[in-house]
Amino acid sequence: MKKLVFLLLVSSPVFFSCSNSSRISDSGNAAADTLRYPEETHLKNIRQLTFGGDNAEAYWSYDGKYLVFQRTSLKDGIPCDQIYMGKVPVKRGEAFNYKLISTGTGRTTCPFFTKDGKHIIYASTHLGGKECPPTPDRAKYGNKYIWPLYDSYDIFMADLDGKIVKQLTTSKGYDAEATLSPDGKKMLYTSDKDGDIDLYIMDLESGSEKRVTNMMGYDGGAWFSPDGTKLIWRASRPKTESEITEYKSLLAENLVAPTNMEVWVANADGSNAHQVTTYGQANWAPAFMPDSKRIIFASNHEYKRGFPFNLYTINEDGTNLQKISRDKGFDAFPMFSPDGKRIVFCSNRNNGGTRDTNVFIADWEE
Repeated sequence: MKKLVFLLLVSSPVFFSCSNSSRISDSGNAAADTLRYPEETHLKNIRQLTFGGDNAEAYWSYDGKYLVFQRTSLKDGIPCDQIYMGKVPVKRGEAFNYKLISTGTGRTTCPFFTKDGKHIIYASTHLGGKECPPTPDRAKYGNKYIWPLYDSYDIFMADLDGKIVKQLTTSKGYDAEATLSPDGKKMLYTSDKDGDIDLYIMDLESGSEKRVTNMMGYDGGAWFSPDGTKLIWRASRPKTESEITEYKSLLAENLVAPTNMEVWVANADGSNAHQVTTYGQANWAPAFMPDSKRIIFASNHEYKRGFPFNLYTINEDGTNLQKISRDKGFDAFPMFSPDGKRIVFCSNRNNGGTRDTNVFIADWEE
């Protein structure tokens, strides 16, 4: 899911990191909210949880007490994404301590807590090899943004000590980008096992599943709405003959170039699928807000050069677009806490001019 970070980062400095125990930035009230831009009226008491490296896709546990996220830090010997978990600080100045929960081998992505709070699910390539899988040679494709669909990706369930207790997917091909329904019983994920890049819903208890998208193009980064009645995701739809040819050619090489994406929604069974945004460029990382009606997403549509990425809200019918964040680099991966009072997101803010992407939480104010 995180791959679009690199659309921005190719124009930024390099990644660095620090230790795995970081103190949150002291911005305990509006007057001292130094991590917040003045226009960010919905974000209050912003606190930085990680300091250095590439930290992204931070998602709440169902009880709102923990976060799970993926992290790369060359300085700390983490050459490609691994999954970490930490308890959300509740006191000012309290340390955000996090620990490795994936195997530490291969590449991982898209962690998510289970309903019982005792396990996580995530995708990993570790069965295909201990090393980080190779990245595509962008020069071969005209320096376009290219995303590898590693066929060694499968989705696993692990306990909070990192022990894998179950392998959830076994198909040959890309299985990743998994999230769970509000009741914790269904897994929504992306796979190319049927020849295109589509969304599937799996019943975790029985293992039975259903394909819920069937239009040509990439469908991914999907979530259930908080009330469980709808799905939301990002989609890239090749339309012209040349776009379709390129899409199919890349897919044959286990690659995709989803630089033009829009937000889509559907009923929870995949019916009534329809496009919400029509802005062009990259509109992605969408999620329903706590009311299950409005949507929050990341986008670079205001900027022809491809960045910044900022957060926006919009109604499900495509009306009432509002710009929420204002960083000059990258804001993305928003997720509201279960009680709807806080939001976690990932940002380049406060990174000292490096490429560091860090995890932030804030109080949400309507």
